[in-house]
Amino acid sequence: MAELILLANPTGIAVHTPNVSLSVKFDSIAELKSWLHLAGLNDPDMLIGEHQGTADDGRSYRSMNAYPTWHGWEFYATATEYPDAEPLDTDTADRLTALAVA
Repeated sequence: MAELILLANPTGIAVHTPNVSLSVKFDSIAELKSWLHLAGLNDPDMLIGEHQGTADDGRSYRSMNAYPTWHGWEFYATATEYPDAEPLDTDTADRLTALAVA
């Protein structure tokens, strides 16, 4: 199963229901769609939801949820993007990384 999950670069993997399902998070909708394709999980009958809205902090977002199954396992795959967000400059990213490690 690890090979299936790691065909892409998920930002989070967690047990959703023990021995039944996993949650898998991605940074972008493109990464989620790529994983579904590479893993052969993009069944046309798979339940998928795409949403747009405004987060509590005022940022606009786009999200996608997909619920594929594989050998009896259920996956709760999600991705959320903030299209208007400006990328962090290197100095800010380095400071945030240092705080997270400390």
